[in-house]
Amino acid sequence: MNYVTDAFKCFGLDEAAVFLHSQNVAVVRYALNKNKYLLAPEVQKLRQLLRDFMAKDTRNCLLLELALRTGARAQELLNVQKFDLNPYDQSVLIRGLKGSNDREIPVAADYFQQLHRFSEGQPGNKVFPISYDRLYQIWEVYRPIPKKFHSLRHTFAIELYQRTRDLRLVQVALGHRNIQNTMIYADYLYSVQELKRLIL
Repeated sequence: MNYVTDAFKCFGLDEAAVFLHSQNVAVVRYALNKNKYLLAPEVQKLRQLLRDFMAKDTRNCLLLELALRTGARAQELLNVQKFDLNPYDQSVLIRGLKGSNDREIPVAADYFQQLHRFSEGQPGNKVFPISYDRLYQIWEVYRPIPKKFHSLRHTFAIELYQRTRDLRLVQVALGHRNIQNTMIYADYLYSVQELKRLIL
């Protein structure tokens, strides 16, 4: 049996890690680097694009903005229902996939109001009734640099950790069941900062 391949086919990331550990199988931790998240100037450029086109391309801009504000995976975003929007707390319930936890993420009041107004005009229950492939086409139009859509999740996590230095908070916000998966952000930022301190 190929434990590594089968574990990741059968389980989400967190469950696979626990299972492989129970089988004494060493798993190399996912390595983060600057090609896997948006750098500050790239984030700034993307946010400016979203502001500029919000009125003309509301759905797509709200969708990408939600990714930046919640760190949700692509399919988690597409699964958001109208009743997942909480007007009282101005938050969005992200229903976890790949074995991750559900989490309720607060967003800025002005953004929430735009999102809520938009959702009320959509047929059916989904806020963004589009396909996975269509989401990636939208990302290719707006991305400031050729990086994967998943880079928005890493960008959210890095920004949150830089602001708070609270790894447990990042774990909750991303829906990780195992904090070892969240450690990549602390490890990466520590290594970058220490190398700068020692070399420059």
